[in-house]
Amino acid sequence: MHKANMNEQTQIQNLEVLEERLGHVFRNKDFIIEALTHRSYLNEHADFAYTHNERLEFLGDAVLELIVTEHLFKNFANPEGELTNWRAALVNAKTLAGIATQLEFEDFLLLSKGEARDKNSKARMYILANAIEAIIGAIYLDGGVPAAEKFIHKHILSHLEYILKNELYVDPKSKFQETAQELLGITPNYKVLEEKGPDHAKEFTVGVFLDKEMIAVGQGSSKQEAQVAAAQLGLEAKGWDTPIAVKKEK
Repeated sequence: MHKANMNEQTQIQNLEVLEERLGHVFRNKDFIIEALTHRSYLNEHADFAYTHNERLEFLGDAVLELIVTEHLFKNFANPEGELTNWRAALVNAKTLAGIATQLEFEDFLLLSKGEARDKNSKARMYILANAIEAIIGAIYLDGGVPAAEKFIHKHILSHLEYILKNELYVDPKSKFQETAQELLGITPNYKVLEEKGPDHAKEFTVGVFLDKEMIAVGQGSSKQEAQVAAAQLGLEAKGWDTPIAVKKEK
Protein backbone atom coordinates (compact mmCIF):
# COMPACT_ATOMS: atom_id res chain seq x y z
CA MET A 1 0.00 0.00 0.00
CA HIS A 2 1.42 3.38 -0.99
CA LYS A 3 2.14 5.68 1.92
CA ALA A 4 1.69 9.33 1.02
CA ASN A 5 4.91 11.33 1.36
CA MET A 6 5.05 14.81 2.88
CA ASN A 7 4.61 16.53 -0.49
CA GLU A 8 1.51 14.48 -1.32
CA GLN A 9 0.04 14.94 2.17
CA THR A 10 0.46 18.71 2.00
CA GLN A 11 -1.13 18.94 -1.44
CA ILE A 12 -4.04 16.67 -0.58
CA GLN A 13 -4.71 18.52 2.68
CA ASN A 14 -4.69 21.85 0.84
CA LEU A 15 -7.11 20.77 -1.88
CA GLU A 16 -9.76 23.08 -0.41
CA VAL A 17 -7.57 26.05 -1.32
CA LEU A 18 -7.29 24.85 -4.89
CA GLU A 19 -10.99 24.03 -5.14
CA GLU A 20 -11.80 27.58 -4.07
CA ARG A 21 -9.59 28.95 -6.84
CA LEU A 22 -11.14 26.61 -9.39
CA GLY A 23 -14.68 27.39 -8.25
CA HIS A 24 -15.58 23.71 -7.90
CA VAL A 25 -15.68 21.48 -4.81
CA PHE A 26 -15.07 17.88 -5.86
CA ARG A 27 -17.40 15.22 -4.54
CA ASN A 28 -14.83 12.65 -5.68
CA LYS A 29 -11.38 13.89 -4.71
CA ASP A 30 -9.77 11.14 -6.80
CA PHE A 31 -10.56 13.12 -9.95
CA ILE A 32 -8.66 16.24 -8.92
CA ILE A 33 -5.69 14.28 -7.54
CA GLU A 34 -5.40 12.38 -10.81
CA ALA A 35 -5.69 15.64 -12.77
CA LEU A 36 -2.69 17.02 -10.87
CA THR A 37 -0.49 13.95 -11.36
CA HIS A 38 2.08 14.23 -14.14
CA ARG A 39 3.47 11.12 -15.81
CA SER A 40 6.99 11.92 -14.53
CA TYR A 41 5.84 11.63 -10.91
CA LEU A 42 4.93 7.98 -11.39
CA ASN A 43 8.43 7.24 -12.67
CA GLU A 44 9.70 8.03 -9.17
CA HIS A 45 6.66 6.72 -7.24
CA ALA A 46 5.65 3.44 -8.87
CA ASP A 47 3.41 2.54 -5.91
CA PHE A 48 1.39 5.78 -6.09
CA ALA A 49 -2.33 5.02 -5.76
CA TYR A 50 -3.39 7.13 -8.76
CA THR A 51 -2.60 7.16 -12.46
CA HIS A 52 -1.26 10.15 -14.41
CA ASN A 53 -3.49 12.84 -15.91
CA GLU A 54 -3.19 12.11 -19.63
CA ARG A 55 -6.57 10.38 -19.99
CA LEU A 56 -8.27 13.27 -18.17
CA GLU A 57 -6.39 15.67 -20.43
CA PHE A 58 -7.76 13.81 -23.47
CA LEU A 59 -11.30 14.17 -22.14
CA GLY A 60 -10.87 17.77 -21.01
CA ASP A 61 -9.52 18.83 -24.38
CA ALA A 62 -12.70 17.59 -26.07
CA VAL A 63 -14.98 19.18 -23.44
CA LEU A 64 -13.14 22.51 -23.72
CA GLU A 65 -13.32 22.59 -27.50
CA LEU A 66 -17.03 21.73 -27.54
CA ILE A 67 -18.05 24.35 -24.96
CA VAL A 68 -15.92 27.09 -26.52
CA THR A 69 -17.19 26.20 -30.01
CA GLU A 70 -20.82 26.25 -28.87
CA HIS A 71 -20.36 29.63 -27.19
CA LEU A 72 -18.80 31.16 -30.30
CA PHE A 73 -21.44 29.63 -32.58
CA LYS A 74 -24.32 30.94 -30.47
CA ASN A 75 -22.94 34.42 -29.84
CA PHE A 76 -21.18 35.42 -33.06
CA ALA A 77 -22.30 35.42 -36.70
CA ASN A 78 -18.74 35.52 -38.05
CA PRO A 79 -17.54 33.09 -40.74
CA GLU A 80 -16.28 29.68 -39.71
CA GLY A 81 -12.66 30.57 -40.43
CA GLU A 82 -12.69 33.53 -38.04
CA LEU A 83 -14.36 31.53 -35.29
CA THR A 84 -11.76 28.81 -35.73
CA ASN A 85 -8.96 31.34 -35.23
CA TRP A 86 -10.66 32.78 -32.14
CA ARG A 87 -11.10 29.32 -30.65
CA ALA A 88 -7.46 28.46 -31.34
CA ALA A 89 -6.34 31.62 -29.52
CA LEU A 90 -8.50 30.71 -26.52
CA VAL A 91 -7.40 27.10 -26.15
CA ASN A 92 -3.75 27.14 -27.21
CA ALA A 93 -1.00 26.09 -24.80
CA LYS A 94 0.22 29.64 -24.16
CA THR A 95 -3.25 30.87 -23.15
CA LEU A 96 -4.00 27.84 -20.98
CA ALA A 97 -0.61 27.98 -19.27
CA GLY A 98 -1.25 31.65 -18.51
CA ILE A 99 -4.59 30.75 -16.94
CA ALA A 100 -2.87 28.05 -14.88
CA THR A 101 -0.44 30.67 -13.62
CA GLN A 102 -3.30 33.01 -12.70
CA LEU A 103 -4.97 30.22 -10.74
CA GLU A 104 -1.67 29.53 -8.96
CA PHE A 105 -2.08 25.77 -8.94
CA GLU A 106 1.45 24.94 -10.08
CA ASP A 107 2.51 24.11 -6.51
CA PHE A 108 -0.25 21.48 -6.36
CA LEU A 109 1.11 19.52 -9.32
CA LEU A 110 2.73 16.18 -8.57
CA LEU A 111 5.92 16.18 -10.65
CA SER A 112 9.21 14.35 -10.67
CA LYS A 113 12.08 16.14 -8.93
CA GLY A 114 13.57 17.04 -12.31
CA GLU A 115 10.33 18.46 -13.70
CA ALA A 116 9.68 20.34 -10.46
CA ARG A 117 13.02 22.15 -10.79
CA ASP A 118 12.55 23.01 -14.48
CA LYS A 119 10.14 25.90 -14.03
CA ASN A 120 10.87 28.15 -17.01
CA SER A 121 11.12 25.78 -19.96
CA LYS A 122 8.71 25.32 -22.84
CA ALA A 123 8.01 21.87 -21.41
CA ARG A 124 6.63 23.48 -18.24
CA MET A 125 4.25 25.59 -20.32
CA TYR A 126 2.81 22.43 -21.89
CA ILE A 127 2.61 20.68 -18.51
CA LEU A 128 0.53 23.58 -17.16
CA ALA A 129 -1.68 23.74 -20.25
CA ASN A 130 -2.27 19.99 -20.19
CA ALA A 131 -3.09 20.16 -16.48
CA ILE A 132 -5.79 22.77 -17.19
CA GLU A 133 -7.34 20.37 -19.71
CA ALA A 134 -7.08 17.51 -17.20
CA ILE A 135 -8.79 19.63 -14.56
CA ILE A 136 -11.59 20.42 -17.02
CA GLY A 137 -11.96 16.68 -17.61
CA ALA A 138 -12.03 16.08 -13.85
CA ILE A 139 -14.65 18.79 -13.29
CA TYR A 140 -16.76 17.36 -16.12
CA LEU A 141 -16.69 13.86 -14.61
CA ASP A 142 -17.42 15.17 -11.13
CA GLY A 143 -20.07 17.77 -11.91
CA GLY A 144 -21.20 17.22 -15.48
CA VAL A 145 -21.59 19.77 -18.27
CA PRO A 146 -22.90 22.60 -16.03
CA ALA A 147 -19.81 22.49 -13.81
CA ALA A 148 -17.45 22.35 -16.80
CA GLU A 149 -19.29 25.23 -18.47
CA LYS A 150 -19.06 27.32 -15.31
CA PHE A 151 -15.29 26.82 -15.10
CA ILE A 152 -14.66 27.44 -18.81
CA HIS A 153 -16.82 30.57 -18.95
CA LYS A 154 -15.23 32.04 -15.83
CA HIS A 155 -11.59 31.22 -16.48
CA ILE A 156 -11.21 30.83 -20.27
CA LEU A 157 -14.01 32.49 -22.24
CA SER A 158 -13.57 35.54 -20.03
CA HIS A 159 -10.35 36.19 -22.01
CA LEU A 160 -12.17 36.40 -25.36
CA GLU A 161 -12.74 40.17 -25.26
CA TYR A 162 -9.05 40.83 -24.63
CA ILE A 163 -8.02 38.42 -27.40
CA LEU A 164 -10.35 40.09 -29.91
CA LYS A 165 -9.41 43.63 -28.86
CA ASN A 166 -5.69 42.92 -29.25
CA GLU A 167 -6.08 40.67 -32.32
CA LEU A 168 -4.21 37.87 -30.56
CA TYR A 169 -6.03 35.39 -32.79
CA VAL A 170 -3.99 36.54 -35.79
CA ASP A 171 -0.97 34.38 -36.60
CA PRO A 172 2.17 36.50 -35.93
CA LYS A 173 3.61 35.76 -39.40
CA SER A 174 0.39 36.82 -41.10
CA LYS A 175 0.10 39.93 -38.95
CA PHE A 176 3.73 40.95 -39.53
CA GLN A 177 3.39 40.46 -43.28
CA GLU A 178 0.07 42.28 -43.60
CA THR A 179 1.28 45.21 -41.49
CA ALA A 180 4.62 45.49 -43.31
CA GLN A 181 2.88 45.44 -46.68
CA GLU A 182 0.25 47.95 -45.59
CA LEU A 183 2.59 50.44 -43.89
CA LEU A 184 5.84 49.98 -45.80
CA GLY A 185 4.96 48.19 -49.02
CA ILE A 186 7.50 45.48 -48.15
CA THR A 187 7.00 41.72 -47.88
CA PRO A 188 9.06 40.20 -45.05
CA ASN A 189 11.46 37.36 -45.72
CA TYR A 190 12.94 34.80 -43.36
CA LYS A 191 16.44 33.34 -43.28
CA VAL A 192 17.80 30.44 -41.24
CA LEU A 193 20.79 31.85 -39.34
CA GLU A 194 21.75 28.74 -37.44
CA GLU A 195 20.74 25.09 -37.20
CA LYS A 196 22.12 22.93 -34.42
CA GLY A 197 21.46 19.76 -32.47
CA PRO A 198 20.79 16.13 -33.48
CA ASP A 199 17.97 15.27 -35.86
CA HIS A 200 15.58 14.36 -33.02
CA ALA A 201 16.23 17.63 -31.15
CA LYS A 202 16.98 20.33 -33.72
CA GLU A 203 17.03 23.99 -32.78
CA PHE A 204 16.66 26.61 -35.49
CA THR A 205 17.54 30.30 -35.30
CA VAL A 206 15.74 32.40 -37.90
CA GLY A 207 15.93 36.09 -38.74
CA VAL A 208 13.05 38.11 -40.18
CA PHE A 209 14.07 40.81 -42.66
CA LEU A 210 12.46 43.84 -44.26
CA ASP A 211 14.53 44.29 -47.42
CA LYS A 212 18.09 43.89 -46.09
CA GLU A 213 17.36 45.00 -42.54
CA MET A 214 17.06 42.23 -39.95
CA ILE A 215 14.25 43.18 -37.59
CA ALA A 216 14.27 40.30 -35.12
CA VAL A 217 15.59 36.80 -34.44
CA GLY A 218 13.50 33.85 -33.27
CA GLN A 219 14.28 30.31 -32.17
CA GLY A 220 12.30 27.09 -32.28
CA SER A 221 12.42 23.34 -32.69
CA SER A 222 11.32 23.70 -36.33
CA LYS A 223 11.85 26.35 -39.02
CA GLN A 224 8.16 27.25 -38.84
CA GLU A 225 8.24 27.65 -35.07
CA ALA A 226 11.35 29.82 -35.29
CA GLN A 227 9.74 31.96 -38.00
CA VAL A 228 6.64 32.51 -35.87
CA ALA A 229 8.85 33.48 -32.91
CA ALA A 230 10.81 35.90 -35.10
CA ALA A 231 7.60 37.42 -36.46
CA GLN A 232 6.24 37.95 -32.93
CA LEU A 233 9.46 39.63 -31.83
CA GLY A 234 9.40 41.64 -35.06
CA LEU A 235 5.92 42.92 -34.25
CA GLU A 236 7.13 44.00 -30.83
CA ALA A 237 10.31 45.59 -32.21
CA LYS A 238 8.33 47.66 -34.74
CA GLY A 239 5.57 48.52 -32.28
CA TRP A 240 3.05 46.66 -34.42
CA ASP A 241 1.95 44.21 -31.75
CA THR A 242 -1.32 46.04 -30.91
CA PRO A 243 -4.03 47.49 -33.15
CA ILE A 244 -3.49 50.87 -31.46
CA ALA A 245 0.15 50.98 -32.51
CA VAL A 246 -0.77 50.22 -36.13
CA LYS A 247 -3.38 52.99 -36.18
CA LYS A 248 -0.90 55.53 -34.86
CA GLU A 249 1.69 54.68 -37.51
CA LYS A 250 -0.89 55.12 -40.24
